[in-house]
Amino acid sequence: MEFNFKLLHKNGLARRGVMQTPHGSIQTPVFMPVGTQGTVKGITPEQLHALNTQIILGNTYHLALRPGDDLVAELGGLHQFNGWDKPILTDSGGFQVFSLAEVRKINDDGARFRSHIDGKLLELTPERAVQIQENLGSDIAMVLDECPPADAPLEKMQDAVRRTILWAKRCRDAHVRKDQVLFAIVQGGINLGVREQCARHLVDLDFPGYALGGFSVGESPELMHAALPDCASFLPENKPRYLMGVGRPQDLLEGVAAGIDMFDCVMPTRNGRNGHAFTHEGQLKLKNAQHRRDPRPVMSDCDCYCCKNFSRAYLHHLFHANEMLGPTLLSIHNIRYYLALMEQAGLAIENGTFGEYRASCLARWSSGI
Repeated sequence: MEFNFKLLHKNGLARRGVMQTPHGSIQTPVFMPVGTQGTVKGITPEQLHALNTQIILGNTYHLALRPGDDLVAELGGLHQFNGWDKPILTDSGGFQVFSLAEVRKINDDGARFRSHIDGKLLELTPERAVQIQENLGSDIAMVLDECPPADAPLEKMQDAVRRTILWAKRCRDAHVRKDQVLFAIVQGGINLGVREQCARHLVDLDFPGYALGGFSVGESPELMHAALPDCASFLPENKPRYLMGVGRPQDLLEGVAAGIDMFDCVMPTRNGRNGHAFTHEGQLKLKNAQHRRDPRPVMSDCDCYCCKNFSRAYLHHLFHANEMLGPTLLSIHNIRYYLALMEQAGLAIENGTFGEYRASCLARWSSGI
């Protein structure tokens, strides 16, 4: 099956579409749980299926270090290796170029790191990033990019954009796998002029999809929300648009309102491991004493395994007893919450009521609990 994206509905700037990939179709807008090291932490593929997960992520940098992309290829690719039979998107390692700034050197050739595991020198070039992702066998691969911090001076931001465009060309030239598509990444911070310049060059290269990188790296949510509609407008309407690494439920709805189709973030599982549950009224902190005798589920209208079977009191107990089931159950709930948020947004777009849906969600979250 070849990759294909079809735009089905629009409601304002919000979009409803469908992507076809070699491992199945994806309804958008979509949230993608993050499986950095080949697993969504604490969750089995069977549980992800039960949550109606459409696609998950894997991380190029981490999987190249351990267990090694050659080993994953030898064992049949990432789908075979981790037992997930639906689509997978792999990032390029570009975010590690940003997050490991103190232990890397970067130039036009690529980035050189010291492994966070054993200190071994790792060189990540555009060609190597593509090779790793082809070995992993993901459905969607990402170009290697440079992600500058939000407060980078204009000259440094422009240099990162220049390098991102250069690397995107090299990634495209190196990419040969026919059952995998390569998405480009637009950088430029919240400077709309630089963003537009980067997008224009990348759109000329005619990638199958485009991502907005370099958000949630230090700028305020308000500045990000204000920039998103223009940033999305710089991208082709007939191709998927992906906002990388963002974020809170309200950020997802603002992204959908701006015309974004795809989202990922570690928050549902990371917060779940820390005892925090996402709900319609904001976050619940299940470790707090107020939940010790509470017989209610996390959310009465949630259809996940956690909410259908367990009380807040039980979850409170699990976290205080340091039982691993607590983080697993809350991660299940949080992932389902994010997925349902996007499912309901899609239905609202079809019905022409996305504005009302978004306003209702934002009002409930702002009221707290």
